[in-house]
Amino acid sequence: MEKWYEIKKGADFQAIAERFGISPVTARLIRNRGVIGDAAIDKYLNGTCRDLYDPHLLYESEKLVCILSEKIRQGRPIRIIGDYDIDGVMSTYILYQGITRCGGSVSCAIPDRMRDGYGINEHLIDAAYEEGMDTIITCDNGIAAINEIAHAKELGMTVLVTDHHEIPYVEEQGVRRYLRSAADAIVNPKQQECSYPYKGLCGATVAWKIIQLLYEKFCIDAEEAFAFLEFVAFATVGDVMELTDENRILVREGLKRLHRTANLGMRALILQNQLTPEQITSYHIGFVLGPCVNASGRLETAKIALNLFLQKNETDAGKIAKELVELNAQRKSMTADGVELAKQIGCEKKQIIVGYRNDETFLRTAGEKVLVIYLPGVHESLAGIIAGRIRESYHKPVFVLTDGEEGVKGSGRSTEAYSMYDEMCKCRECFSKFGGHPMAAGLSLREDVAVFRDKINACCELTEEDFIPKIRIDMAMPAAYPTIGLIRELERLEPFGNGNSKPQFADRELALLRASVVGRNQNVLKLSLMTAAGEHVSAVCFGDVEAWKQYYSEKYGQTEVDAALRGRANAIRMSVIYYPEINAYQGMESVQLIIRNYK
Repeated sequence: MEKWYEIKKGADFQAIAERFGISPVTARLIRNRGVIGDAAIDKYLNGTCRDLYDPHLLYESEKLVCILSEKIRQGRPIRIIGDYDIDGVMSTYILYQGITRCGGSVSCAIPDRMRDGYGINEHLIDAAYEEGMDTIITCDNGIAAINEIAHAKELGMTVLVTDHHEIPYVEEQGVRRYLRSAADAIVNPKQQECSYPYKGLCGATVAWKIIQLLYEKFCIDAEEAFAFLEFVAFATVGDVMELTDENRILVREGLKRLHRTANLGMRALILQNQLTPEQITSYHIGFVLGPCVNASGRLETAKIALNLFLQKNETDAGKIAKELVELNAQRKSMTADGVELAKQIGCEKKQIIVGYRNDETFLRTAGEKVLVIYLPGVHESLAGIIAGRIRESYHKPVFVLTDGEEGVKGSGRSTEAYSMYDEMCKCRECFSKFGGHPMAAGLSLREDVAVFRDKINACCELTEEDFIPKIRIDMAMPAAYPTIGLIRELERLEPFGNGNSKPQFADRELALLRASVVGRNQNVLKLSLMTAAGEHVSAVCFGDVEAWKQYYSEKYGQTEVDAALRGRANAIRMSVIYYPEINAYQGMESVQLIIRNYK
């Protein structure tokens, strides 16, 4: 059972409210997100591009740009090597367009997920060398490619790295020794030597900072570089970076530019998803548009997505966007099948799948702290998504492994209490290749699956308490308290996402007056509730309607649930976590609660 707890961080909320012209409720929400001090609050509420950090502060950024600019002036052929996800595509696009604008002779390569795996590899290096490339510049990868970059240097190539992933290290007697490749210049804010004030940049932002400096070198108007902000914002949200500090400004400003985008590919992608540019939010990037970009790298090649954003013809852009939407629909269907198969095989039996092949099933108990799930028949590009779904179900770190072209590969998804990349470093001998973040990772296995499972669990120090889902509530607020004015004020906290979550309020013991099932797929509950003070409240609950029925049937009895569904008197009392929204209908606006959790 999940635990609900209220965040109780202290401050003089009334004084903050008066200084910034906001309500005490909003002041408390800002404090709950770790924003302290007038300067930080002002930046959170009112930050603009003027508040972005100087790209010169990135360690070796000037060195990299000096090398790159000289290569451009000499007419040397440059090869960009990106990655196949959203961040990689956007990073590649930014570097390609930026270097081209400066007159560079530049081409792109994005690894094939199935054939090449993640990041720069010897195959891509050899291909670049054979095609006469003088220089390789990476984006969203390269920081861990020690051997691969050594190979490129042996061939006499110049290698420039732009990345944002964790710095690889080995631990000797409890002391970390960080590893560095032989690249000619490395720009990554996570390097120990880097004094850049904010470490949470995505790969596309790092690439954009380089282009800012490159434009400076070539005396190109600085404002031109800001045209890339819509792509920076797209990558920041799509790569699930924290929307704090500089990232918050980048996404907010990027969304403004996205609302009036002139990029034919971006417009086509938005329109193919039955949206308009003006309505795009961080939600649409994360859950509608972004998955279409990722789908190309998962099922075909990310070059399709890159080509979309490079289009100069509206008709062609529309065709490519349609292809991406169709690929995403296929991806969703394949994912649903994979997750459903997992549930059928393991979850119903209260066991965890560790593998299946044909009719043979391999199961382990849920006692393992880290779940290692071997699904050889699943498309390897879906491993991360399935891992995320299983993680949500069990609230445990999860690795989903499958058979790749060159052995067992997979992805991991973690919980807040478990730094996945750090834990993998403890048994790095298991991998032929790995990388990632505290919350997610990719890997290729050198060891047997069972050996990896045993080693990763032997290292794990999680306790049973760590496996209990914890739901943070910003504050207890009577369900009838939110007004349309307050809801509009809460919009100042956007964009919402990782690190700047949408506020969550809670109220207890609400009487259920009526429940009705609506929606095309019968997956929406429309609720009429009443507070202890007798105030009526409208609410909706999206998702698994049958689970809601089952929960309250077990708690109060089927008779009471049936009565509620008929609008009759019943004994059901709901405690809810909610967010208030404005419901507009026939020109009238009213407050409606969106219920996220219930007891």
